[in-house]
Amino acid sequence: MQGLGIQSIKKNPALIPLYVCVAAGAVGAVYYMARLATRNPDVTWNRSTNPEPWQEYKNKQYKFYSPIRDYSKTKSPAPNYED
Repeated sequence: MQGLGIQSIKKNPALIPLYVCVAAGAVGAVYYMARLATRNPDVTWNRSTNPEPWQEYKNKQYKFYSPIRDYSKTKSPAPNYED
């Protein structure tokens, strides 16, 4: 296909910013999906070792960005079902 190979980039260097922007967007999307899969308390990978993973995040900040408040210092109103 014309426009997708190294030869066409050499012929038309104006396509380089387009490729850079598309690649940066793809890397950002993959990073965010990996972060959601590993850091989000709604996702659990192994239920046998940690049957209630949401209790682990009771006093942690897991929001991506919060300029207003620090959630790691606030007490969670969630009930404790381990009792």
